[in-house]
Amino acid sequence: METRAPFLIVGAFVLAAIAAVFGFVYWLHNTGGLGARSTYHVQFNGPVPGLLVGAGVLFNGIHVGEVTELGLAPDNPRRVNATISVTATTPMRADTKVGLDFQGLTGVPVIALEGGTQLTAPEVMPILVAEPGAGQSMTQAARDALRRVDAVLSENAEPLHSTITNLQVFAEGLAKNTPRIDGILTGVERMTGGGPPAPPKTMFDLRAPDSFALPNAVLKRQLVIPEPTAEVMFDTQRLLVTPTGKDYPGFADAQWADSIPKLLQAKLVQSFENFDIAHAPLRGQEGGEGGNASQLLIDIRNFAVAAEPQPVAEITFSARIVDKSGRVVAARLFSERRPLEALTPAAAFAAFNGAFGAAATSLVGWVAAAN
Repeated sequence: METRAPFLIVGAFVLAAIAAVFGFVYWLHNTGGLGARSTYHVQFNGPVPGLLVGAGVLFNGIHVGEVTELGLAPDNPRRVNATISVTATTPMRADTKVGLDFQGLTGVPVIALEGGTQLTAPEVMPILVAEPGAGQSMTQAARDALRRVDAVLSENAEPLHSTITNLQVFAEGLAKNTPRIDGILTGVERMTGGGPPAPPKTMFDLRAPDSFALPNAVLKRQLVIPEPTAEVMFDTQRLLVTPTGKDYPGFADAQWADSIPKLLQAKLVQSFENFDIAHAPLRGQEGGEGGNASQLLIDIRNFAVAAEPQPVAEITFSARIVDKSGRVVAARLFSERRPLEALTPAAAFAAFNGAFGAAATSLVGWVAAAN
């Protein structure tokens, strides 16, 4: 019995010391602490998931105290009453905002206080009421948001389906027209000065005939050749190929030295000069339309390559000799066709030269005879 007594005393002392330590820690983290404390009452109009007695109280993010008491309001089943103990130096005011914050990866709840605009504390501190939804956790907020999104999607299911279908049709259209869109963007880029410079185009010119089987004929009537008239499609420098809308390799990079009407005017004047330079017609801008000279009016009917069924270069134009009074003295239609050895710009150039040489020779002979 005497040997056991010291062990019982030692054991009791150790247990008492442990209980004192736990009590001190509990007091320090809950109702005690170092320094003076002030107690305030807080109300939450909704659930406060996970909030426990001993949870921390933060003021503007700084730990200032703990929750000392939690309970349900007897007069309102949705309300939760809480009592907090904070340091006496905490600037609590009547407009202090109350909320619930969740800290750490596990989302430990704490009461979060935020300072208001009042500078002095009231004589009697009112109960601080948290804003509606202050106790809502991030999980609950996410669920509510998902519910609202689901409701919106349910109400607009048919318009959304129609929109997605239209987007699919639009995407398919873009995929089918990708080459055209690339071409349009390339053209816009070139127009705005961006992108690589366009390669220089190959220039082609007509050759005026210089030999005629009319040794004794001369031009007696003074003529003026104004710029020929033509449809808009012929007022261009491009080598035209029909039918249009197809890709003819090489023709996009080739062009005439001038627009077709001006080129035809210049080469016809040169043809007359090669025949009789002393009496050759003048160009329209050199004078004579309103004077004593007659006019040789040219109207272009065709100046293109017909690619089908066999490639052929065709030049067709009408000619009228009109005197100074406006009377038509003579009129004739000239048309020449030459086959192409291949559907290439060089072969087209050679065929056009052959067709123009024959048409210009016939025109010079006709005008000489009409004189």
